[in-house]
Amino acid sequence: MLIGVAPVISPELLNVLFRMGHGDELVLADAFFPADSFNSRVIRADGIRILALLDGILSLINLDSYVPYPTAMMEASPGDSLDPGIEASYQAMIERRWPGTPAPERIERFAFYERTKKAYAVVMTGETVKYGNLILKKGVIPVKNVSA
Repeated sequence: MLIGVAPVISPELLNVLFRMGHGDELVLADAFFPADSFNSRVIRADGIRILALLDGILSLINLDSYVPYPTAMMEASPGDSLDPGIEASYQAMIERRWPGTPAPERIERFAFYERTKKAYAVVMTGETVKYGNLILKKGVIPVKNVSA
């Protein structure tokens, strides 16, 4: 255990967060997501819900402020419906850590899969809510100029 690092953040996830650069994306995938079919860097977080991971992750990284949508979620397939409470709970957590962040962009299922292929990593969670997958785009931490 490390002081200040949420216990839901495994050593493997901590390493990935450290190695990600600004603009890299991390997919928080539900328990049914076909992660291994789309990305070679898959981290297991079985039994852990996305909201708990989101809180722990956003205490360690910031979101990209140079893009219109630093987060994305899958839109419902035709004839299906979304639970608006899921997005609202994610957005509330994001706002708690990074106020002023826009609501997630909604993208079509197969476009979400294509984006997952390009993501830095996928975290397989224990999330069981329908359309609970979330993409985070890592931002740049402001650095103060220090004269030598």
